[in-house]
Amino acid sequence: MAGTQNSFVWYELMSSDAAAAKAFYANVVGWNTQDMPMPGMTYTLLRAGDTQVGGLMALPKEARDSGMKPCWVGYVGVDDADSAAAKVKRLGGRILGVPTDIPNVGRFAMVTDPQGAAFNLFKPAQAPAQAGQRDVSNEPGHVGWHELHTTDSPKAFEFYTEMFGWLKGDGMDMGPMGTYQLFTIGGTPVGAMFNSPAAQAARYWLFYFNVGDIDAAGKRVTDGGGKIMHGPQEVPGGGWIIQASDPQGAAFALFGSRK
Repeated sequence: MAGTQNSFVWYELMSSDAAAAKAFYANVVGWNTQDMPMPGMTYTLLRAGDTQVGGLMALPKEARDSGMKPCWVGYVGVDDADSAAAKVKRLGGRILGVPTDIPNVGRFAMVTDPQGAAFNLFKPAQAPAQAGQRDVSNEPGHVGWHELHTTDSPKAFEFYTEMFGWLKGDGMDMGPMGTYQLFTIGGTPVGAMFNSPAAQAARYWLFYFNVGDIDAAGKRVTDGGGKIMHGPQEVPGGGWIIQASDPQGAAFALFGSRK
């Protein structure tokens, strides 16, 4: 896991069918995969070329029994996982999983913001051997955008600003849904927060994976058993997006171009 303080540093899919999910995303996004045997489980690394982008694992039984559904979760790099988790709780969030060591990797905690959107805190065991992952990238297979679907975006923004120092960028008026508020990390726009109709059931972070031809990628989604929930839609800057769910129900999004 690459690391940059207060930035998204890792993306992880917890799936009800890890083998099927691995094949689906390798085809749709173009990731290379590498299985890493671990005590009691297999963790699959997802790579864009030589760069590790994220990981994939089976949804733990205790999580399934508690009602957790397949989902993507983002890890935010911090200086100290324990103090960061305490700060989350102090600011009105919840601790879902207490800070825990991953041997030779780092220490992490599972938390939610005050509205219930889940994310993880991560402190690497040592400085990463490779350069820290950028907040966003235009490269195929990398993450190009982070989008918080919530029900009270002003309050959510206050939380993330206090928690990580993220700042407001441009805002786009979305009428009754309010403002699509961009946020910046280190001066770079890396995502947005807004009051989303899709968040009425649950608040969540949606991650956009870069692909080439958006229409070809959309066909790979449906041919592979996934569902397109929205799009293709053109977005400012000339790109196109698709919001989708994989065959196991985890939400994700794609960003690409049209021929």
